[in-house]
Amino acid sequence: MYSLPQHKHTPNLHHKVCKNSSPFHPFRVCCSTTSTPKSNVKPLVIEPRFVPVVPRVITTIDEHRPINKDTDLQSTWSHRAWVTIGCTTLLISLGESIKGAMDSNMWVEPIIASWVGYILADLGSGVYHWAIDNYGDGSTPVVGAQIEAFQGHHKWPWTITRREFANNLHALARAVTFTVLPIAIFCHDPIVQGFVGVCSGCIMFSQQFHAWAHGTKSRLPPLVVALQETGVLVSRSQHAAHHRPPYNNNYCIVSGVWNEFLDKHKVFEAMEMVLYFKTGIRPRSWTEPAPEWIEEIETSS
Repeated sequence: MYSLPQHKHTPNLHHKVCKNSSPFHPFRVCCSTTSTPKSNVKPLVIEPRFVPVVPRVITTIDEHRPINKDTDLQSTWSHRAWVTIGCTTLLISLGESIKGAMDSNMWVEPIIASWVGYILADLGSGVYHWAIDNYGDGSTPVVGAQIEAFQGHHKWPWTITRREFANNLHALARAVTFTVLPIAIFCHDPIVQGFVGVCSGCIMFSQQFHAWAHGTKSRLPPLVVALQETGVLVSRSQHAAHHRPPYNNNYCIVSGVWNEFLDKHKVFEAMEMVLYFKTGIRPRSWTEPAPEWIEEIETSS
């Protein structure tokens, strides 16, 4: 505690004011002071007051807020290795298809199979995207990390443009390697290999197509912009609609060719109703967007 003694004499102020009724003449104020002694005055005591500091509550979303030069967005040697193995697997599959087509002098069927693989890869990306956007959480087995990542992506969609290439693709490259490599080694049918090679290739690179859909036209390679504008890759405007309320459309991220059909015929809404009546689980798209779904504007920090 701190003790400050009071003055022994408390000043009394007597003011004598001399005024002139005319507003055009100055006036003078005279002040005089006298002191009146007082006894038995107790000292003034100042006691420190404890003010508790309430810590700011940091949510899981705040903890995962991306920052510039975030190591989570950078590629590691493990990421690069898996992408290299995945690309090698795709080349083996496509090479087997071309070799088989040359040996059998059969080109039309492998080309059609490749085109079907490209179309179905877009549909598959939409179904998978819809599923992890609406069901499960970070504790879901196998895909929990992807579910959490996609929810964070809705909060900070611009971070995907900062994610390095191998960092963005390594998880899909690993899945493609384990799935496609046995087929590429043991199957020599050019039609099957054409379908598998193109379909798995589009799925593996779908995250890069997704990243380009978030890029600005001036920063994208001219070839990518041309492919987006011709509908070969999902366009920026089409995917931007997915990041606006109610967040329940335009799920496909390869070419986006299925988006109009799926949204117009409410295919995903019908699937949600079936799952709800079968399991009682409501999709996230039926409720108001949670804070982690509200997009945060990119800042320079």
